[in-house]
Amino acid sequence: MNKIIGFIGAGNMGEAMIKKLLESDDFNKQSIIVTAKTVETRKRIENTYNVTVLEDIKEIAKNADYLVLAVKPHQYEGILNQIRNELKENIIIISIAAGISSKFMRENLNNKTKFVNIMPNTPVMVGEGMIALYPNDSLTEEDISNLLSIFSIFGKVEVVDETLMDAVTAASGSSPAFVYMMIEAMADAAVLLGMKRDKAYTFAAQAVLGAAKMVLETKEHPAVLKDKVCSPGGTTIEGVKELENKNFRSAVINASIAVANKSKSMNK
Repeated sequence: MNKIIGFIGAGNMGEAMIKKLLESDDFNKQSIIVTAKTVETRKRIENTYNVTVLEDIKEIAKNADYLVLAVKPHQYEGILNQIRNELKENIIIISIAAGISSKFMRENLNNKTKFVNIMPNTPVMVGEGMIALYPNDSLTEEDISNLLSIFSIFGKVEVVDETLMDAVTAASGSSPAFVYMMIEAMADAAVLLGMKRDKAYTFAAQAVLGAAKMVLETKEHPAVLKDKVCSPGGTTIEGVKELENKNFRSAVINASIAVANKSKSMNK
């Protein structure tokens, strides 16, 4: 892809995206330009990835074909106000922050500027992210196709109506934290039963990875896959009973609804 992709911000998510783009066949160090708030971050990104790092965000805006705003939501308005009249023609601005709506983007950009809102999650760092893309009237079918191609580098990407933004945040945006908590708890149990800590994390994490892959690749209902593990009178069904006694599924549902409600309250 003969396009320049720029990044304003190079925190955890921004740096993860830069790293994965450079590992792909579609982008190289000449394809990526970056700016960040601090001198330390700019120097680290330049030294680590050998990409072009600029101090002035307006220079990024003038040269990028795609511009990722990898900053905190509260910084968006100020940054958009700075670059709004400096943007390269036909640039596509990419919002990756929670709580930033299409309405907010349109109100803070010139009428003809193209933009898109996406919702990635942290597993983009290992190429296993889940990315929701919310299209809008500023984009053509070709634009959407190109964006899907770019973001598939980071994992799975799906086009979703923006009305489902809060559901996406619950299902994939925040849920990795819940999974990490479960892995930690599973490993703690294994340590209690005599397994070394490093092996316990490997066993627990691989079990979660394998189970998720089974859901995606077999296309079977999770309940069917669960039943296949539960032998009559066996160990697994005993554990399932204990989880049901402790309202495991209800707790996960309630946590996800809490995430969605918080997301809704943050939307700009």
